[in-house]
Amino acid sequence: MELRSRPSRTATLKDRTLARFNEDRALMCSSAAPIPFAGSMLREHRHVCAFFCSANDEYNTLLPFICDGLDCGHRAFHVLPERHVDDHVTRLRSAGIDVEAAQRSGQLEIALPQDTYLRTGRFDKEDMLNLIQQVLGNGAALGFPLTRMIAHSETALDNWKSRNDWAEYEMRLNGVLSNFDDAVICTFDVHLLNTALAIDILRTHPVVVMGGVLVENSFFTKPEDFLSEVSERTSASQPYRG
Repeated sequence: MELRSRPSRTATLKDRTLARFNEDRALMCSSAAPIPFAGSMLREHRHVCAFFCSANDEYNTLLPFICDGLDCGHRAFHVLPERHVDDHVTRLRSAGIDVEAAQRSGQLEIALPQDTYLRTGRFDKEDMLNLIQQVLGNGAALGFPLTRMIAHSETALDNWKSRNDWAEYEMRLNGVLSNFDDAVICTFDVHLLNTALAIDILRTHPVVVMGGVLVENSFFTKPEDFLSEVSERTSASQPYRG
């Protein structure tokens, strides 16, 4: 009969320790470091809705986040209407950012709604979900550890065929972003929103910036419940009422 030697307790302990070390290391590698933003930290949830009453309020909150990202080697991808681009660039420069150098290196990209939300001629949720993944994937392909995306989502509102499509897109975006460590900040001018739309915005983002402060969003709704509701709305063709 063949005799098999039993592993020593020392060897077994060593193997277990090594396995535990590898597990811990893998966990650390897969967990992104928190990102300072709006007086708090972006941790697990990085899909943010940010409400602002004025451009000054907006930039007081966003500029430190933008500068911090560029300083630590992250990529910045900003979506805003063409009429705001000059002011945006001026504010970046006033914060000490070399805009032209950052654009040449690919670290900063400024895009328009017609290049993103409306690139098919109208808002298309499937196309936009694909585009977000392309943008974040391109950042990694260019060698940047993270992309910090800031998008003026409300700039496409007047052209969107259905706000139900938008609500579905925002909720489904949470699932897409669960595969990335990148931050996506959806900014909104409160003066351009009606009540129903503002509520949907809150219900589709796990964290929110209000009054310049980042907080966990207690209005966030379970995705399966919200998507079921949107499906019922669409079927019933219920209009939004502000």
